[in-house]
Amino acid sequence: MSQITANAPHNDRAFSETVLEWYHQHGRKHLPWQQDISPYRVWVSEIMLQQTQVATVIPYYQRFMERFPTVQALAAAEQDEVLHLWTGLGYYARGRNLHKCAQTVVDQHGGEFPRSVEQLAELPGIGRSTAGAIASISMGVRAAILDGNVKRVLTRFYAIEGWPGTTAVQNAMWDIAERLTPEHSHREYTQAMMDMGATLCTRSKPACGICPLQPGCAGYASGKPTQYPNSKPKKEKPEKHAWLLMIRNPDGEFLLQQRPQTGIWGGLWSFPEADSLANAEQQLAASYGDRVKQIQELSSFRHTFSHYHLHIHPVEVELDRLTDHIGEQTVHWYNPRQPSELGLAAPVIKLLQNQL
Repeated sequence: MSQITANAPHNDRAFSETVLEWYHQHGRKHLPWQQDISPYRVWVSEIMLQQTQVATVIPYYQRFMERFPTVQALAAAEQDEVLHLWTGLGYYARGRNLHKCAQTVVDQHGGEFPRSVEQLAELPGIGRSTAGAIASISMGVRAAILDGNVKRVLTRFYAIEGWPGTTAVQNAMWDIAERLTPEHSHREYTQAMMDMGATLCTRSKPACGICPLQPGCAGYASGKPTQYPNSKPKKEKPEKHAWLLMIRNPDGEFLLQQRPQTGIWGGLWSFPEADSLANAEQQLAASYGDRVKQIQELSSFRHTFSHYHLHIHPVEVELDRLTDHIGEQTVHWYNPRQPSELGLAAPVIKLLQNQL
């Protein structure tokens, strides 16, 4: 890793003042969560914006706020209501933790978010950077952040070598982020750093020509700004297979099961699953016997997670008469033409839409 604290191209104050001046002229000030600012509204936006672009988040955020205008309303909701509104945003643990966090704030903090970064970071689903953003933007607390956008700006500006996921690089970047955060205009500076990363210092095509930090940027001076931040060392993703049983009754309803709270698609509703076609047929025989009218394999497709590829093999199963499900797992008969408000895994949505 390069020397990232010595020989800085700018002094700290010049850096933050340059960022603030740019923000006042060019920063985003009309996003939904920038209106009627409160810890609750900022928190929901920060969780939604993790690994998701602003344009994608805006309609989800607006629907979410309409349905759950306060932390109390969110805490009182059923998990299915929350995950239904989260469907399509991905990384569903965020939605589950959002719900759990709201309940914790109501039950343990009287419905008020704690005012310290340390206490905020102890809440479910809130890490150090998100805690800093909530405190800085909604409470006027001087707190550093280090989300993906900010990491990109800092690693390029200082030409920091090494993957930011390592402890050494992460700690060094936190030191820099803390040092650069000014004593005033906390909200504006925090928003400015996120905006610069999102609109100027982008991943593949940074707008170095109009960036106010360019004169002191070591990444730009190197001629290879996009090599920062350094990529995570590549590791081949394993390939896995799953057979999804699309069991349909004569009324056109499909059997869905609620998945465990942990693991992929935690708490969402999906089709029953088997690890091979043979085991799928055994499950069907054990549960439905002669009520199975027809079994047909549909075209398989691949769904990619952050840590592996899943090959999904849909199996369409027709039952010849109405039946109760045999088994202990929570189930729901789902009508795609009159959809229930459930949180559904993305491949399940795709398969159900193909039935319309």
